[in-house]
Amino acid sequence: MTKARDIASAAPAPSTVSATELGYVDGVTSAIQTQLDAKAASSTPTLTSPIVVSPEERTTVSATAADTTVNFDASTQGILYYTSNATANWTLNVRGTSSVALNSILATGDAITVSFLVTNGSTAYYQTAFNIDGSAVTPKYSGGTAPASGNASSIDVYTYTIIKTASATYTVFGAGPIKYA
Repeated sequence: MTKARDIASAAPAPSTVSATELGYVDGVTSAIQTQLDAKAASSTPTLTSPIVVSPEERTTVSATAADTTVNFDASTQGILYYTSNATANWTLNVRGTSSVALNSILATGDAITVSFLVTNGSTAYYQTAFNIDGSAVTPKYSGGTAPASGNASSIDVYTYTIIKTASATYTVFGAGPIKYA
């Protein structure tokens, strides 16, 4: 025969639960995960009045030299940094990934900001064209003029804010090259 004290000693020790914690589960009527999913969809949650402190951005650092076309995969990075000296002028092509178009991951009205950091040696090369998903887009540049040269012996930074205004239609605001020596 099992005695009450044997049952009590085998039971897990109770943990301390605060009134605040109980308040969190007060009113739970179904699976908590279902309720959480209903509050913020896991794929594209919308937060109202969030405060962001020092967000971390995915950055790709690559010992690659810019030349011809540089593909910027916006789904996997916010910053792309080429550490080897550029060998020619290039076109920056922003896309989702090699198999996913940026057009398919942005909704109309969405914006994304990307930065490309390129190393120049004694010969300064620069970005001569800008594409999204392989199609030419003319950015609106800070100061009103597209880059016409790079900066020798430096790291040049190009930053673009891309706003999707309709399907495969974008307004792009560009800045750069900003020289870092």
